[in-house]
Amino acid sequence: MIEVTKKTIDIDRLLRSKLGDKARYVPRFLVNWLKKLIWEDRINEFLWESRDEVGVPWLKHGLRYLGNEIVVDGWENLPDATDGMRFTFVSNHPLGGIDGIAIGTVLGDKYGENFKYLVNDLLMNLPGLAPLCIPVNIAGKKQARDLPRMVDEVFESDVHMLMFPAGLCSRKIDGEIHDLPWKKAFITKSVKTHRDVVPIHFEGRNSERFYRIANICKMLHLKVNIAMLYLVDEMFRNEGKTFKIKIGKPIAWQTFDRSKSPQEWAKYVEDLVYKL
Repeated sequence: MIEVTKKTIDIDRLLRSKLGDKARYVPRFLVNWLKKLIWEDRINEFLWESRDEVGVPWLKHGLRYLGNEIVVDGWENLPDATDGMRFTFVSNHPLGGIDGIAIGTVLGDKYGENFKYLVNDLLMNLPGLAPLCIPVNIAGKKQARDLPRMVDEVFESDVHMLMFPAGLCSRKIDGEIHDLPWKKAFITKSVKTHRDVVPIHFEGRNSERFYRIANICKMLHLKVNIAMLYLVDEMFRNEGKTFKIKIGKPIAWQTFDRSKSPQEWAKYVEDLVYKL
């Protein structure tokens, strides 16, 4: 986890740490472009302003900083916080940033700090967010071996789970903004630990530029997800907007029986989310 300073994110320092003396050969226009792309000054400003906040207060600070408002439809479908049951909340992932912050804020209003995200391990570098996170895509063999145990432990615990089963944010597919196929893990883990599943739909989209870049990467079969570089820029492009969150009724874990495979049940819930 990084230490928050007034210049937590420093592209110049990062290049020196990775390239050493060769960093001086990186064209200045390229360095400046990267700083602008990731909004280095604004990100540092936010991290410094929110340095004393963690968990749900940090999420709420993020929404205030970006000037985003959220409208919740189906609040009454959120299960009671005192009934002793554990739930798996699953959502589409159209933005790759604000959507996660906004949904976490809604769950925080209902359940306090009693929920966890399954997130890309890079987000563990955000001290304010890290306490709410279980990292995936962990680098390093030992950490990768420990991941299944970590996920099992949190599903066996008393906290609720918030998952984006597509893994990556939505793409433009056949002219429509839609998630990549949902993975089945939320089905198998929820059945194993007797967790009802609560479907959530987030209305939002990124820019056409983002979808073009993502599709080009797919066509070129690039292993590096270059589109991720643009997610911070996309977040600030959505600054000041109002987003709608629709919450569906909980689906009993017993629903996911042997009449369908776990992957087919995952598709069933994905389709249900898009009908909300």
